[in-house]
Amino acid sequence: MAKKDKEESQLEVHVSEETKKGVYCNLAGFHHTANEFILDFVFAHIDEGELVSRVITSPSHAKAILIALEDNLRKYERKYGEIEEAEISVEIPDLIH
Repeated sequence: MAKKDKEESQLEVHVSEETKKGVYCNLAGFHHTANEFILDFVFAHIDEGELVSRVITSPSHAKAILIALEDNLRKYERKYGEIEEAEISVEIPDLIH
C-alpha cells in the first residue's frame, strides 16, 4: 500500500457554541449490551447528581476510545507526574432503564 493510501483524510467537524462550552463530570458509569457501550457522565454534588452527557457507541469505538485515553494518560503522567486514583464512595445507579 502506498504511503498516501495510508494517510487518513481529515474530517471537518462543526461544533455549536453550546457544545464548545463543554460539561463538567466528576463521576462516570459504563454499561454495555451485545451491540453497544453506554458511557454516562455525571456531575455529582452533595447528595445528588445530574447526568450531563451520555455517549452510546459501538464496541470497536469504545475500545478505540480506551486506547486513546490510556495513551493520553501516559503522556500526561510523563509530563506532570503520576495521577492518584480518586476514591469513589458512590455508585451510579443503572440509568439505562
